Amino acid sequence: MKYISTRGKAPALNFEDVLLTGLASDGGLYVPDQLPSFSQEQIRSWRSLSYAELAAEIVYPFVEDTFSREELDTILADTYAVFRHDAIAPMVQIAPNQWVLELFHGPTLAFKDFALQLLGRLLDEVLKRRDERIMIMGATSGDTGSAAIEGCKRCSNIDIFILHPYQRVSDVQRKQMTTVVGENIHNLAVRGNFDDCQALVKATFGDRSGLPADRGLVAVNSINWARIMAQIVYYFYAALSVGGPDRAVSFSVPTGNFGDIFAGYLAKQMGLPVEQLVIATNKNDVLHKMMTTGVYDKMSLEASLSPSMDITVSSNFERLLFDVYDRDGAAIADLFEQFKTEPIHFSETAMARTRALFASHRVSDDETCAEVARLWHDCQYLADPHSAIGVAAARLYGKPETPMITLATAHAAKFPSAIAQAGLDFAPPLPEHLADLFEREERFDVIDNDLATVQAYMSAHVAS
Repeated sequence: MKYISTRGKAPALNFEDVLLTGLASDGGLYVPDQLPSFSQEQIRSWRSLSYAELAAEIVYPFVEDTFSREELDTILADTYAVFRHDAIAPMVQIAPNQWVLELFHGPTLAFKDFALQLLGRLLDEVLKRRDERIMIMGATSGDTGSAAIEGCKRCSNIDIFILHPYQRVSDVQRKQMTTVVGENIHNLAVRGNFDDCQALVKATFGDRSGLPADRGLVAVNSINWARIMAQIVYYFYAALSVGGPDRAVSFSVPTGNFGDIFAGYLAKQMGLPVEQLVIATNKNDVLHKMMTTGVYDKMSLEASLSPSMDITVSSNFERLLFDVYDRDGAAIADLFEQFKTEPIHFSETAMARTRALFASHRVSDDETCAEVARLWHDCQYLADPHSAIGVAAARLYGKPETPMITLATAHAAKFPSAIAQAGLDFAPPLPEHLADLFEREERFDVIDNDLATVQAYMSAHVAS
């Protein structure tokens, strides 16, 4: 399998090179030149597999030019052994034919662990083979940073730099990043918002002149294909648990950067019977506005009770556009060149195809609180604000005859202030392995939102 850029000019790469590249040299995102296709009979035969075994079946076609099946089996078993629940991604029923897929049983209590625990192990193996040391750079709106640090902290050939928006993530999210001990771990609190952090990462991949020339630079944000690849697995896992592939299922996904729901779209393209994919957004509703108006425009970012979705530039939407524009890289390049100075008005054909694939719904902070309270009072289920947004959208779009599965993307203990604002009079406790989190010493540096300043910091702190 080869990987090609959504903007058509970068060279095609194999999996190993895509893993170590992230953003394509032409500014695009890498996608497979073709997807594996699984028959209904194949999918049905996976019903008895463990999560790691299922992951091997789905992931192997994407990586077979880099890892043997035996190597991949070992890596995946190691990856998911650190999760706290034997099911890895357990399903909880909250209403007739309404389910929650709990994706927060990994080390950092968020769905990002599924991909980043795997990414760290893949990188570790490849870097040992190549005898190379790299820099990892990532931007986080709350969860990616801690998951990336946890996934990569044991890698001896990596220096990791994570940018988060200063004073715009929850206390738990911040401390999960800044209390991890390691000379190769660097947390930068940027004076700005998440979009600023993401822009600094993209700009650095576009111009590395301020960084050491002898070090590769790797992305851990979902611009890295390996992140998306890993997330495809839990769509198959959830569907199999409620009767798939012999019945279609639907998914509601709280998302800001579009990566998580794009993985669901890929699962459908690979043969999983998916009836609906619902994009659930908070008040930073750039995706909902695109779906309803066909226009992609810059908007001001507002802090919300669901900070991991406080994003107004949805990077992974480009991967979908590449498909709905018939994989025309030149057309995608033109659209994003246009976006530098004016809104993008998508073609009627592209929007018709997109709306045939996805629905969308916007949920305000007040509605989020109401949904958290409703879930607790109706079925004693405690949802974090992001997951509650997903459930609110699921209730709107769910059909009685089709199982509707909401992706629960984070543990409620990460957002105690939102739980309190929902009117619940208790603070959800952190799991045992994080019980002393607020007693741990923090290490981070506050830094200006300036590319030269960020690159100078990275150059000064990279290991010799």
